[in-house]
Amino acid sequence: MITAWAKGLTRHRIGRLLAAVAGIALAVALVAALGSFLTASKATMTERAVRSVAVDWQVEVQPGADPNAVGSLVRSAPGTRAALPVGFARTTGFTATVGGSTQTTGPGVALGLPAGYRSHFPDELRTLSGTGTGVLLAQQTASNLHAAPGDTVGVQLPGAGLRQVRVDGVVDLPQADSLFQKVGAPTQSQPTAPPDNVVLLPAARFASLTRGATDVTTQIHVARDANLPPDPAAAFTSVTGAAHNLEARSAGTALVGNNLGAALDSARQDALYAQILFLFLGVPGAVLAAALTVAVASAGGERRRREQGLLRLRGLRPHQITALAGLEAALVGVGGGLAGLGLAALTGRLAFGSTSFGASAGTWAVWYVIAFVLGVVVAAGAVLVPALRDLRTVTVADTRRERPVSRSPWWLRYGLDFALLIGSLLVFRASSGNQYALVLAPEGVPSVSVSYWAFLGPALLWLGAALLLWRLTLLALAHGRPVLARLARPLTATLAPTTAAVLSRRRRPLARSVVLLALAVSFAISTAVFNSTYRQQSEVDARLTNGADVTVTQPPGAPVPPSAAGKLKVSGVRHVEPLQHRYAYVGADLQDLYGIRPATVAKATSLQDAYFSGGTAAQLMRRLTQRPDNLLVSAETVHDFQLSPGDTVNLRVQDARTKALRTVPFHYAGIVKEFPTAPKDSFFVANAAYVAKTTGSDAVGAFLLDTGGTHQKQIADKLRHRLGTGATVTDLAQTRGIVGTSLTSVDLSGLTRIELAFAVLLAAGSGGLVLALGLAERRRTFAIATVLGARGGQLRGMVLTEALLLATGGLAGGALIGWALSEMLVKVLTGVFDPPPASLSVPGGYLALTAGAAVAAVLAAALNGIRSAGRPAVEELRDL
Repeated sequence: MITAWAKGLTRHRIGRLLAAVAGIALAVALVAALGSFLTASKATMTERAVRSVAVDWQVEVQPGADPNAVGSLVRSAPGTRAALPVGFARTTGFTATVGGSTQTTGPGVALGLPAGYRSHFPDELRTLSGTGTGVLLAQQTASNLHAAPGDTVGVQLPGAGLRQVRVDGVVDLPQADSLFQKVGAPTQSQPTAPPDNVVLLPAARFASLTRGATDVTTQIHVARDANLPPDPAAAFTSVTGAAHNLEARSAGTALVGNNLGAALDSARQDALYAQILFLFLGVPGAVLAAALTVAVASAGGERRRREQGLLRLRGLRPHQITALAGLEAALVGVGGGLAGLGLAALTGRLAFGSTSFGASAGTWAVWYVIAFVLGVVVAAGAVLVPALRDLRTVTVADTRRERPVSRSPWWLRYGLDFALLIGSLLVFRASSGNQYALVLAPEGVPSVSVSYWAFLGPALLWLGAALLLWRLTLLALAHGRPVLARLARPLTATLAPTTAAVLSRRRRPLARSVVLLALAVSFAISTAVFNSTYRQQSEVDARLTNGADVTVTQPPGAPVPPSAAGKLKVSGVRHVEPLQHRYAYVGADLQDLYGIRPATVAKATSLQDAYFSGGTAAQLMRRLTQRPDNLLVSAETVHDFQLSPGDTVNLRVQDARTKALRTVPFHYAGIVKEFPTAPKDSFFVANAAYVAKTTGSDAVGAFLLDTGGTHQKQIADKLRHRLGTGATVTDLAQTRGIVGTSLTSVDLSGLTRIELAFAVLLAAGSGGLVLALGLAERRRTFAIATVLGARGGQLRGMVLTEALLLATGGLAGGALIGWALSEMLVKVLTGVFDPPPASLSVPGGYLALTAGAAVAAVLAAALNGIRSAGRPAVEELRDL
């Protein structure tokens, strides 16, 4: 019996089965793909964090301790791959006589590097000129002293006097911030910048030069084995625990500067944001696919109920009917699950080159099993549960009658949709406040936390808006028959009133179809807009950090005039803009001061209105032009000093002629929140001409180069070759890689690639599958209408009217829900954006593709329904 029933299902109900299988496959594929990718991307974050660190640990030997004993202790610690002693000596200054001119610098640091240091820590030094061994000067030091390989430099050591060394090479220190950290000090107590003057010496030479010197310390630089847990949070806990264990075993003789832990600390926060994005953007897709399956199954509910009544008339017992329903659920669940796993593997292969999305075999298999089980559960809920419910509550006589229209659903009577929307608004207001943190990852603390209740805002909005659309569609179909008749008349002629009556009678399944399509479209819109806005803000962040397409930064204190811009106008450069960079005291607070040319600065960089307050970017630039002593001030400074527009702000700035601080009056003209190359905290922006006039120097701190957004790397390489070590050249592509978090470069791009593809499929499925199955179930209605005299054109009009109503309501409702969701998601996930966006970025091409796919699916379903309606009525009635 079961075999015969299975054959009958596959022979006569293949369309309905395949539609349900497609819904299950989408849900399973989405969960398997997103889950596998989330796990793989977390492992990638850990790997990137490990690779970003040049020296894993800097173990500082405490005063009075034996460096050799501490070195032995570190080498014996589990996980240590290499441990080398490095000497640190404070200097009071450097001198060099080059070309008859003597240059002198301020305090600095001398390092003593043991043999083999560069082989164990290759990313700590980068050779710029000369050899990579011997006496090496940092790039900034070489620029300050005008020194090059072969020149002699004097190093002033406290307690040892002046020592002469011959320079063998010039190097860059890419990770100078961590190299010269204050080991054991909290973040707020760390130096604001690494020393400008650094000389690196072989260990033996360092020992001889520093003999008798004071303020000399030893650090043990450690390379750790990379055998860490794949999750950044677990890896952070492991590394931090190992560092604490070493400090405990050292009994106060060593402090650990945990560079690897600091990198993993940042990565674990990114991993939490990736997890949040998975929940915010991925889970709704899986829920929607499950809802699609339920809708597909319920489209054949009446037919399945009549078949069940016929089986009961023929003597089948309840457990036998249950077995047959379970067989259909198993066919849908297993078939859809296997198809979904295949689709997920294909997605991974095509999009990421691996069916496992880069995850390990164990985690990949776990997510595939979870997704498969989920598919089977959804199939059971969509097919088996309704059958069991009908078996208990519906008699055989009931299955032969049309089901009466029941009263309104309980949620409609009690206004659940309004309650959900009000709840969403309340949660949104609380979770988008200025002091609210979605992810809390205190620095150095092993535990991290996520405020998951913030998910309620978008979730309640999604559900509440869907139910509200359902309510409005039911009201329109129930009470809008005259309007429906007028709209249907061009397509159905004299059958317009009948068409309106049919649509009104079928308002519940039609409203469900409209809502399902709207939810699919809103999912596509919110995901696409969020992704596009994130990419937009990542580019804005990179431009703010670098300043322009290419930026040439001069050494501090170098007297480079604006006229030097002519040397930078190489092929491909459209405009060169000089930017002054000074420091100024306001009260006791030292802040950065940027001098700009207000009329031309926007030619080289991007100034958005969101960067300013108190006027647009153009308005504030005009104020600086019209009154040169106007000043743009940070919001923090305005608050701290209680400033009002027009107030005089006295800044103390160094006079280039006397080297003393002098008071320069400015007038507060507006607030600047962000500015190219400026730090995140407080700074000033002023007119460069006024700054030059009052300080006696027009020296430029950096040149901003506009290349039209093309050939940035090539132009930067050309300028590096031309300028040598005299200036630092950075390009936008290089900065984009530096400021982009692992979340930017790995998770979000991969996450949205998966979701955007599935969103199109869900929109097409929601629009087409449910309509097609609903039309297929109404072949009897069309056949009777034909017998009663309806012409083929009128039947086509009935089908097209329903299709147009579904497409219009679904797309319009989806657009509104998607817009509201996008606004809420971007606001709630403000921590993901840096800086926060001034407006949403709408990817018109993708949204047009989604709408086109949905309309095409609805049209295909309508055409198929029209073809079925054209069959001879007698033949159709006999089959039914």
